[in-house]
Amino acid sequence: MITRRQILQLGATLMAGQYTELFAGVGRSLSLPLIQRPIPSSGELLPVIGMGTSRTFDADYDQETMTRLSQVMQAFFAGQGQIIDSSPMYGSAESRVGDILRDMPKVPKIFAATKVWTTGKDAGIAQMQRSAKRMNVKRFDLIAVHNLEDWKTHLKTLKQWKAEGKVRYIGITTSHGRDHDEFLHVMRSEPIDFVQFSYNIDNRVAEQRILPLALDRGIATMINRPYQRGSLFRSSKGKALPSMAKDIDCKSWGQFYLKFILSHPAVTCIIPATSKPHHMADNMQANFGQVPDQQQRAEMLKIFKAL
Repeated sequence: MITRRQILQLGATLMAGQYTELFAGVGRSLSLPLIQRPIPSSGELLPVIGMGTSRTFDADYDQETMTRLSQVMQAFFAGQGQIIDSSPMYGSAESRVGDILRDMPKVPKIFAATKVWTTGKDAGIAQMQRSAKRMNVKRFDLIAVHNLEDWKTHLKTLKQWKAEGKVRYIGITTSHGRDHDEFLHVMRSEPIDFVQFSYNIDNRVAEQRILPLALDRGIATMINRPYQRGSLFRSSKGKALPSMAKDIDCKSWGQFYLKFILSHPAVTCIIPATSKPHHMADNMQANFGQVPDQQQRAEMLKIFKAL
């Protein structure tokens, strides 16, 4: 039976061979300035491109899968990524993240985030403790109530944990876009640090109320589904990247879509999810360089609408 250490060693070998060219772009991007934004409640700076794990890390423990996911993680760290976001809702994703981190010779600085997704105080506490073991973290940087599931109960626990130093930041999420009224109510009434929701160039509903309220209340925003589950790439497939992309340090449509999101001043970080090393390497190049100004943002939107 293959061990985790053997998998990591195999991944490192492949990294040095067939994936060298794939990650070369990340290396070139390192010469550009790293884009960081502050968490409003503390001022702590975070790199803007993180890593989601929904679906992509919900995988069996086998040689081929673990080698590939190890390479994804290596590409993430090569691009100075820190934020790793998961959830008990994502099947075995927390465990696969922990498997990889546990056997890395040296783990770079990470911002570990997960969610509580159950009903009842005791069940919530047990789930969060289990998540810590699965992801191999002593203390989570962020725990959010997933999809507002029993949020009053869990936020009460999380506020206590934060006061006791058991978690650094707390928040709420929505992964499906529903319940925005209740989501906004919690943003207005509770002392939370983060909100997570969907937002991209083709789904801009969050611009109406969530993003302005986050800016007004000083709440950090973590953006999921930045590619609308891949549908954005179907729109731009076969289309040449516009000439203005070079002005914002974009070399792919993926980076173009991520930089559009970053052009909104209320966006703190984005967590694209992938199980493919070359896609992660491409994502991480958006962690560097220029952020579009408002004129460029308007041009990007015009370009997308014309696709």
